[in-house]
Amino acid sequence: MELTVYWTQIAEDKLNDIFEYYKFNAGIRVAQKLINGIIDTSLELDKNAYGGQKEDLLEDRIQEFRYTVFKSYKILYWIDETNKIIFVSNVFDTRQNPEKILKL
Repeated sequence: MELTVYWTQIAEDKLNDIFEYYKFNAGIRVAQKLINGIIDTSLELDKNAYGGQKEDLLEDRIQEFRYTVFKSYKILYWIDETNKIIFVSNVFDTRQNPEKILKL
């Protein structure tokens, strides 16, 4: 099954926040490398979308949220089988309180 990876506006905004933080605190090269890694990891989902673990904290949602990990970031997504789309809905820094994921 061939799926297309689509980033929601919330996920894109989070990616921009991560970039700006690292650009200011570690430099533009570090920030760009991190962002490229997150994006590349998300693009690999089209090959094995169901390989990501289910996100237990979001099990009460209509969509079945799954995640894959790059460094300390969870890339949260759900799969729309009908339209063959993987929606990346958020990028969550695992170094923060896990309960914050509920604000998704």
